[in-house]
Amino acid sequence: MKKPLVNCPQCGKIIIWDISNRYRPFCSERCKLIDLGQWAAESYRIPTEKNTENQENDPLKDEK
Repeated sequence: MKKPLVNCPQCGKIIIWDISNRYRPFCSERCKLIDLGQWAAESYRIPTEKNTENQENDPLKDEK
């Protein structure tokens, strides 16, 4: 069976998706750490819908 090819999400290099690649879906430890750093620096955002009702009832709002 032919193993699937995927692009590294960081650098775009084509790699084989295989259990032997311990950095998958990344091509290397370097790309994996760059991605981790971008999450830590809040470069990535998960989109959410604004809900003013939940914001008004936020118990932590007064503590800020």
